[in-house]
Amino acid sequence: MRITVDSGRCIGSGMCVLTAGEVFDQRQEDGTSFVRQPEPPPEALEAVREAVDLCPASAITLSTDR
Repeated sequence: MRITVDSGRCIGSGMCVLTAGEVFDQRQEDGTSFVRQPEPPPEALEAVREAVDLCPASAITLSTDR
């Protein structure tokens, strides 16, 4: 799985960081999120999917390589 955050869409709510803080973080300058682990371990998949669902701006994209 590969994760990206569209910084142009991100509103800085921080839901992704609260849900999967090992994968996401926020920039101090503007509060927008970024991905700390673009290819996180399989055990993080459930938390990442929840973060995608909870993002109010739909700024997170999850893709799988299959």
